[in-house]
Amino acid sequence: MIEAAVHNDRRFFVYGRKTIEYRLLYRERRTMEIAVHPDSTVIVKAPINTTIDLIESKLRKRARWILRQLSYFRQFDPRTPVRCYVNGETHLYLGRQYRLKLAEGTEDSVKLIRGCFYITMDSTTPNSARKLLDKWYRKKAELHFSESMDRCWKKFRELDIERPDISIRRMRTRWGSLSDNGTVTLNTDLIRAPKECIDYVVTHELCHLKHPDHSPEFYKLLESVSPGWEKIKHKLELSVV
Repeated sequence: MIEAAVHNDRRFFVYGRKTIEYRLLYRERRTMEIAVHPDSTVIVKAPINTTIDLIESKLRKRARWILRQLSYFRQFDPRTPVRCYVNGETHLYLGRQYRLKLAEGTEDSVKLIRGCFYITMDSTTPNSARKLLDKWYRKKAELHFSESMDRCWKKFRELDIERPDISIRRMRTRWGSLSDNGTVTLNTDLIRAPKECIDYVVTHELCHLKHPDHSPEFYKLLESVSPGWEKIKHKLELSVV
């Protein structure tokens, strides 16, 4: 069924000391729907001619649930501090810390040896080191994120959904997201987290292919394919710092 939008509006309502923004969509429908999407937007679909008073009355009744969902998304906020890319500084890879060892050389390279990143380059400047390490991280992300998708997808084969493509890019406020066309986008910086945390983010986004919102059905599916996911979520929150 294709719904035709009659009117779109960005509005706010106050709950206690919180001001919550939501997007109001009037539709040809009989009931009102309140949803919190993976990008932390609150979407309200209301029947045509529903009054704002009635809409916000229902929003206030669901406000605690909305705030819980918005709080839940904060786990995906990357918290890696600013790095200087100098000798002795530590950098994460798959949940472990490695020290930088910078050296001049004729060939640009990054090698992981005995607990250290050995970075060789023509000019041992922080900017050059950053570019080389970012390029190395990107290649490793392509490898490990693809392997993670292979592992996680096995638990979704029986569902009536298509396996999504993966996109990798650096994002400022998200570890992962699911696009409207079904592409799972993962933050390059997720390569710094342990493998089980990568699998958790991938699994989370795969669950959204079946349940776009954080409904009870979503959590039921998440628990069935990733038992104990809350502990892994907590580990992710603390790991990439």
